[in-house]
Amino acid sequence: MLALVALVFFLTGLSSFFKTNLLFFADSSSISFIPQGIVLVFYGTVGSVLGIFIALTAWWNVGSGYNEYNRDLQQVKLYRKGFQGKNRELTFTFPFDDIKAIKMKVKEGINPKRQLLLCLNDSREIPLTGIEQPRALNKVEDEAIAIAKYLNVFLETE
Repeated sequence: MLALVALVFFLTGLSSFFKTNLLFFADSSSISFIPQGIVLVFYGTVGSVLGIFIALTAWWNVGSGYNEYNRDLQQVKLYRKGFQGKNRELTFTFPFDDIKAIKMKVKEGINPKRQLLLCLNDSREIPLTGIEQPRALNKVEDEAIAIAKYLNVFLETE
C-alpha cells in the first residue's frame, strides 16, 4: 500500500514537470513543479524505496528463527534469518557457563513490550523473543520461568 501511494506521489510530481497528466484519475495541471512537484517526486521516491524494503523484509522472513537449549552440549543456540547475501543465516552459540540470567522486560502503555533477554556474563543482553504482538503476561512469565529453570540461572525482571 505504501509503495502504491508513493507511486501516485511520484507520478503527480512528474506530471507537474512535464506539464502532462500521467494519472487518469487526477488533474495535476495546477501544481507547479517548484516547490510542490519536487517535494512530491522526493516523497514518492522515498516512499517507494521504503515500501519495497518493507515488502522484501516480509518476503524474505527477516528475523525469523528459533532458539535451541541443549543440556547435553551445555549450550544455547540462536538461529535467525537475515537479509540476502553471504550472511543470510546467523547462528549464535553460547555455553551455559557464559549465561548469567534470563531477564524479563515488561513495559506497559501505548506501545507495550514484553520481551525475554538472555543476559551474559559480559553484560550483553540478547533478545530471545520477537517483536510480534505482545503475548499475555502470564505466558511470558511461564516461558521465562521454564527457561531459567532449564538453564539453572536466575530470573531478573525489569
